[in-house]
Amino acid sequence: MTGEGLPQPVTPHWDAPDRHDGRVYLMHQRIKLAVDVALATGRPLLLRGEPGSGKSSLAAHIAFTRRWRYYEQVVTSRTQGRDLLWTYDHVRRLGDAQIRRPGTELDDAAYVTPGPLWWAFNPLSAGGDRETKRVDPREEVNRGREQHSAVVLIDEIDKADPDMPNSLLVPLGSHRFTVQETGEEVGKHVPSEGEEPGRHLVIITTNEERELPQAFLRRCVVLMLEEPDQTRLVKIAEKHFQTAVGAFTAADRALAEELADALVETRTYAKQQGLRPPSTAEFLDALRACKELMIDTEHPDWGELKKLTLLKPQQPEA
Repeated sequence: MTGEGLPQPVTPHWDAPDRHDGRVYLMHQRIKLAVDVALATGRPLLLRGEPGSGKSSLAAHIAFTRRWRYYEQVVTSRTQGRDLLWTYDHVRRLGDAQIRRPGTELDDAAYVTPGPLWWAFNPLSAGGDRETKRVDPREEVNRGREQHSAVVLIDEIDKADPDMPNSLLVPLGSHRFTVQETGEEVGKHVPSEGEEPGRHLVIITTNEERELPQAFLRRCVVLMLEEPDQTRLVKIAEKHFQTAVGAFTAADRALAEELADALVETRTYAKQQGLRPPSTAEFLDALRACKELMIDTEHPDWGELKKLTLLKPQQPEA
């Protein structure tokens, strides 16, 4: 394939490659079954796999297609299990206590911020009352979606302290917890007569940077996302291009096939050299770059582009 046959550059939706809006996802039957099992058992779905394999995108896609509300928490080394339930602003309360009028009492509920699991389990209590009116942190995304069904993404849980996953066992298993500072009992919304009960799906991802506790693993439905082959990579590319620019031309397909072959070759080489193999996300980056810059695998700049997007040198060049 030569540069002359490449599709003309089109940029409408490539300005945000990590949109995570749920519009694009190629659902494999294994993934669909894992989601169904998690919903049937009421257990979290733990997704294992290499970075860039599409773990984080699944949750938003399920929420988008089912019209369920969506919440997410990206875990860091400082994240505590309680952060997913609620946070309490001790600093602001201390400041208010120092300037309050004598005889007045502070309302502890005013210093509570519901976390993603609280918003998912019971948006009515998370919203508070007239005195503690709270706004859904993802109000724009969730507007018009089912009020009592939700998907929660807990992303990269292996980044957290080893004790953090076990601290979530009770609330994830019972869908209940108590706010310590106020004593408020939070549980799933109880449907009134004739009202459909809500459903909740918690999706947790790990990049395997740290081993997770066995007690936590036993309480999850666990799915390992496998590396896609050339055929599946092209199908993924087609999904993304159709959503972004409305078409996936013959030239797009030919380019995607060339890049898929190159990615598999690069992946094999990287593993042989003890380097991190390129991911699906990097394949899509390479495809965007080639399409925008009119570069194919026969172009003089292809070798350098492959380094920049797929291989990404992990040690100084000789």
